[in-house]
Amino acid sequence: MNMLHDETLAEIAQSKLLAILRTTDQQCAEDAATAAIDGGFRLVEFTLNTPGALELIGKFALDSRVVVGAGTVLSVEHARRAVDAGARFVVSPHTDARIIAATRDLCAVSVPGAFSPSEMMHAHESGADIIKLFPAPADIAQYVRQLVGPLPHLKIVPTAGVAPSNFQAVLKAGAFGVGFVSSLFTPDDIAAKDFASIKRRAESIVAAHQESRG
Repeated sequence: MNMLHDETLAEIAQSKLLAILRTTDQQCAEDAATAAIDGGFRLVEFTLNTPGALELIGKFALDSRVVVGAGTVLSVEHARRAVDAGARFVVSPHTDARIIAATRDLCAVSVPGAFSPSEMMHAHESGADIIKLFPAPADIAQYVRQLVGPLPHLKIVPTAGVAPSNFQAVLKAGAFGVGFVSSLFTPDDIAAKDFASIKRRAESIVAAHQESRG
């Protein structure tokens, strides 16, 4: 791995809070991401099924405040295009050893999705840097706690089901980080283009996280 890969992994470890954009409107995605960043988020993921995702990745990759990644990466070609655009981490809802290998060859951080211990170990053994817990179990914190007990070497990042009300418990249970989707970018706020509310929610999440760290 190269220095950029290691720096990205270190920044994810430090920041821990990931804002995940999935919308049907490019400008809305841009404005919502800006609100989250202005609210203190330092990790932002644009899913590739968001219109103009590669353009958004390229634009936000120029912002020194934030590390940008690509989500819903379903092929090696998608991974290459995302990293070429500026993505420093590549997230998939599933585990594909070819995508993991290509991502690592591109010196980006690989984040495939997995649910069971067997799936997670397969992803890890295939070279994944981080494991995205997907889909969400009923009790995310308890599930993470049960996983990291026998498998402490796994860097697990839950996304689905993570909310302001439970993210601290999930981190305390041993998660490497957490991702916020609709609990940060609520459907009502997105529909109303209420980016001020998104910024306030981001500020609240970041403040709660910083307070818990002491």
